[in-house]
Amino acid sequence: MAKKTVASLQKGEGRTYSKVIKMVKSPKTGAYMFQEQMVPNEAVKELLK
Repeated sequence: MAKKTVASLQKGEGRTYSKVIKMVKSPKTGAYMFQEQMVPNEAVKELLK
C-alpha cells in the first residue's frame, strides 16, 4: 500500500498570508483600479485602514 506523504508535510499552521484587493482611484484619469497584494495575516487590518 502507498503511504500518504501529504499529511506529514503539513505543520498545522494553515495560511499565514492573505491576498488583499483594494480599489484605488487614479489621480490622473479618475478611473478606479484594483491593487492586489499578498500580506501577512497580522497586517491585513492595518493595510485596509
